[in-house]
Amino acid sequence: MFARAASACRVFGVLVAVASLAACSALRSYPPAPAEATAQDYTYIIGAGDSVNIIVWRNPELSMSVPVRPDGKVSAPLVDEVMAQGKTSVQLARDIEQVLGKYVRDPIVTVLVNGFVGPYSEQIRVIGEAARPQFLPFKSKMTVLDVMIAVGGLTDFASGNRATILRTSDGNKQYSVRLDDLVKDGDVSANVEMRPGDILIIPQSFF
Repeated sequence: MFARAASACRVFGVLVAVASLAACSALRSYPPAPAEATAQDYTYIIGAGDSVNIIVWRNPELSMSVPVRPDGKVSAPLVDEVMAQGKTSVQLARDIEQVLGKYVRDPIVTVLVNGFVGPYSEQIRVIGEAARPQFLPFKSKMTVLDVMIAVGGLTDFASGNRATILRTSDGNKQYSVRLDDLVKDGDVSANVEMRPGDILIIPQSFF
C-alpha cells in the first residue's frame, strides 16, 4: 500500500510540474510586433513553383513561358538549364542572355514572373487555430490583416490575442500580435506589417 501511495504521489507531482510549465509558457510575454517591418527596397525573389515568361527581343521562336522546376531551374529553347530560384527577374534575364549569347548575337532578354510562389525562405506560414492554415507568398507591405483574410480568419477555439509572429529574418525573435482585437473588434491599431519568412502562430484557447 505504501509503495502504491508513493507511486501515486510521484505521478501527481509530475502532472503538477507539467501543468506549471504549461501555465508559465502560456503567460510568457513577448514584445509587440513593430507596426512597420517591410524594407522599402524589397524586390521579389523567384522560387520553385513560379512561372516565368522569357521574352527574347526579335526572336519570338526563343520566347516562351516556362515553370520553375522543384530543383529551382528553368529550361527553354537553347537554354538547357539555368538556376532561377533565389534570383530576381533581372538577374535571371542576364544569366539567360549569357547562355543565348553563344547562339544569338547580342540577345536582349526580359523575364516576367507569373504565378507567384516565391522561395520557401520568404513564404509566410500560418499555423495553429486559423480557419485554413497554409503558406502564402510574401508581398510588399503585406500586413497581418491581409494574412488573416487569406486564411479565412480565426477558428472558434483560437486565442487570438496570444498569437505571435516568429521572425526568421530577425534571428527567430518572437513578437506578440492582437488578432482578436484586430479581427473581432476591428482595432486597426493591432494591424502590423509582415516580413518575408514570418511564421504566424495562433494558439488554442484554454477555455
